[in-house]
Amino acid sequence: MTPATPVTAAGTKRAYDVEAVRRDFPALDQDVHGRPLVYLDNAATTHKPRQVIDAISRFYAVDNSNIHRGVHLLSVRATDAYEAARERVRRFVNAASEREIIFVRGTTEAINLVANSFVAARLQPGDEILITGLEHHSNIVPWQLLCARTGATLVHVPIDDAGAVPLAAYEALIGPRTRFAALAWVSNALGTVNPIVEMVRAAHARGVPVLVDAAQAAPHMAVDVQALDADFLAFSGHKVYGPTGSGVLHGKQALLEAMPPWQGGGDMIRSVTFERSEWNRLPWKFEAGTPDIAAGIGLGAALDYVESLGLDAIAAHEARLLQLATEALGRMPRVRLVGTAEHKASVLSFVIDGVHPHDVGTILDREGIAIRTGHHCAQPVMDRFGIPATARASFGLYNTAGEVEALAKAVQKAIDWLG
Repeated sequence: MTPATPVTAAGTKRAYDVEAVRRDFPALDQDVHGRPLVYLDNAATTHKPRQVIDAISRFYAVDNSNIHRGVHLLSVRATDAYEAARERVRRFVNAASEREIIFVRGTTEAINLVANSFVAARLQPGDEILITGLEHHSNIVPWQLLCARTGATLVHVPIDDAGAVPLAAYEALIGPRTRFAALAWVSNALGTVNPIVEMVRAAHARGVPVLVDAAQAAPHMAVDVQALDADFLAFSGHKVYGPTGSGVLHGKQALLEAMPPWQGGGDMIRSVTFERSEWNRLPWKFEAGTPDIAAGIGLGAALDYVESLGLDAIAAHEARLLQLATEALGRMPRVRLVGTAEHKASVLSFVIDGVHPHDVGTILDREGIAIRTGHHCAQPVMDRFGIPATARASFGLYNTAGEVEALAKAVQKAIDWLG
């Protein structure tokens, strides 16, 4: 299937056509409780275009075979498709080499890999790992586990009343015992966009390596790992219109070469005897066992699709939707927006005074509108604002201004119904 946004003879993309984009997503063409689906839960997971679904189906229907281990034609085709997806990821993040691209199940696995293979050996009692107050649980819990094993301390940068991380406060916490920084680029709970370039630069100025959690950034903005210069960067396929169970860890090659494997098994070795094993070269040293081959191929197709639309065009479209939604809900009585940082992407979190967010979500669901309610795997963010949860609408490349209007009407109905 051809990209939703056609290219002119001169090679320039036409105006962003969201209705054409929507036709590529079969899941959007359905009713929920008798109403057209309005899917505003993209920060949790995105729907998949036909191009991704077709790529996965084609693998299982025609090329299904294990990779790297066979000389027969199906294995060769499967291997070629899987490694072509790796090259596609390399281009998407502008990595220097395919060897820097490790396929994982998602951002969570990538963070755990770095924690156990890279950071653990660098820690002694009293050392510090630095994170921010915006982090998802997947960028908190692995470090807590590591600190419990090593005697290190997890330090976080408090967020301000707007839900932003003050750069000066972050820099002040990079101390002589800071051994590693793990930083969200974009908050899944609030949509805050951190000044990640400056944060990486400040850490490096004091010799501190950095991991960037780009799970919420990759769907909304261009990622250039060479310009960013982070030591590690991770993102999840299912957030960027690819399959669940797919994800990427990018690491600087010299660091990955020096790191021990995290898991042992097939394909991550060159030779095995009962006395010793010799590890495979990058990237396969970190890819033990049979991977989710179809998911890797589907991720490659998803990145093709996103880039066919243009990340700049996607970002502009989503920024307009976020602005419309912020204005519409911001002027409603009893609605309080949570997270009002100057730089935001995709996410609008809110509460209605006197109403639990779960009740809001239930009412919106009956109107056909899918949002997320709860703590969004970011309980420290909720604690900072003194609330148990928020209602969160999050926008993607296929959402429309009409869906923002539907959201606003449904929120007003929730206010009216729940008094």
